[in-house]
Order: sequence, then structure tokens, then C-alpha cells
Amino acid sequence: MKEKIRSLLKKRNAVMLSHNYQPPEIQDVADLCGDSLELSIRAARTDADVIVFCGVHFMAETASILSPDKTVLLPRKDAGCLMADMIEPESLQVMIDRLPPMPVVTYVNSTAAVKALSTICCTSANAVDVVNSLDADELLMTPDRNLAMYTASQTQKKIHTWEGYCPTHDRLKPSDVHKARKAHPDAVFMAHPECRPEVLELADVICSTSGMIRYARESKSSSFIVGTEIGLIYPLQKANPEKAFYPASTKMLCKNMKKISLEDVARSLESMEGEVKVPEPIREPAFNAVQRMIDLSLTK
Repeated sequence: MKEKIRSLLKKRNAVMLSHNYQPPEIQDVADLCGDSLELSIRAARTDADVIVFCGVHFMAETASILSPDKTVLLPRKDAGCLMADMIEPESLQVMIDRLPPMPVVTYVNSTAAVKALSTICCTSANAVDVVNSLDADELLMTPDRNLAMYTASQTQKKIHTWEGYCPTHDRLKPSDVHKARKAHPDAVFMAHPECRPEVLELADVICSTSGMIRYARESKSSSFIVGTEIGLIYPLQKANPEKAFYPASTKMLCKNMKKISLEDVARSLESMEGEVKVPEPIREPAFNAVQRMIDLSLTK
């Protein structure tokens, strides 16, 4: 099946992207693995005609936002994101109208329509930098309340939060962390900023998925407790075979991230089904919000 996919990718002049949470067999056959925005940026720089995104729907939308001239395929259209579903453009507009004028910072884990109403986007890695770059003392941050609260703890600005969250990260409790620490007392606890504040208080380091991979590689420690979706343990172990990685909790599993199979990828490439295309009236303002963030990272 892997050989068939590689052949189809060549035939379609396609690039296959895999998020860090995807199943190992998907990661192994992909051209690029990483965080969602990082993948979309790298794919936009290729000369591929087709992008096959093994992730969830908002990620394919982001690829379409950045690569409007490429065909973006999501092998399973039902691979969604529960947090992205917790905010709709109509509801966001109501909140924007209710608040005094202020910037809207939107996590990339959101739909294109929500990005289109935003001033600037952010990732879990650069949220603090994005907020501090704004010439405003007050802002609205959507849709992840946990990321917003973490960001607020790292800045002097007032941040209004949206009551969305990632169910996978939000279900990690301090009791789970204490249990993992008891089992692995010498391990470094790495936590994703989508986790609850009381979990982040227990963390040795707080960073994004790519940040965890980088930290584990550079750290002198030999064992780590991983406070994010359990799929990240595979690329962590692959990049650091001499080190040990343990899940903070086996409950941290995102079913949507496990939906895409090799058969789905092959079928999508064969029939070119599963196209995700963001309409231009939404794509243009969404692109502006994403590009502002990219431009900010280039100046740092």
C-alpha cells in the first residue's frame, strides 16, 4: 500500500503531509510531518500541484488558504476538530459587536470562516509573541480558553476568552500527572498549552508538539512524560531512540486524528476525492490574518 501511495503521489505531482498526531503508518509514508501550520507553509513552497493533508478539516482549509492554486485533498472529510466546532463565525461576530473595539487573535485550530473575522492568527508556540506584538492593551482570543489563559499568564495585557477547548488536552487532570510522575519520577513533564492551567502549573516545560520534539532532542534528560495527544510519542521516539517517552495519560487520544488510513489516502489520490477549497471571499481575509502572523515570525 505504501508503494502504491508513493506511485500515486508521483503521478499526481502531489505532496503528502502528516500531522504529528497521525498513526505511525501515515507518518512513515508522508513527505512532511509536523505541526499543522508548519506543514501548510512548507507545502506552499513546493512545486506540487496537489496537497494530501493527513490531519483534520481546519488543517486542510489552512493549506487551501496558503495555496489557492493547488488542489488540497483531505482523505476523510469526516475528520473534524471538536474545538474548531466550538466557535462559529456568526457567534464570534456577536461577541465582537458586544465588546469594545479590540484585536481578535485566533488560534490556527479554527475554521477559515473564523480566521476571516480575525485580526491575526497564532499557534500554540507563538501565541505570547503575537499578543505582545499588538498595539492594544485588551484583546479577544479564540477559541481555546486554555491557550488564552496560559497566554494571559505570560503577558500584562487583558485577554477576553472564548469558552472553547480541546477535549483531548482538557481531559488531562493533575491526578493523572501525579500518577505518571510517581511511575516515572526522573522523567521531565512536557505539557501542551492547550492543557488546563492546573496541569500547566505542574509542567517542567510548556511547548507545542514541534517544540516538544525539539526540546527532547536538545535535553540532557533521558526520559519524558508527554502531556499531549499520544500520537506524538511515535515521532518523539523515532527522533530519540535512546530516550524513553511515557504518556501523561492514555486518555489523551483524538479519534479524529486516527481516522485516516493508508487505504483512504490511496483512494483519495486515485479518484481525487475529498477536495477542500476555501471560497475566495473567506480565503482573502483569512489569508491576511495568517500572513500577519507569518510576517511577525519572520521579523523575530
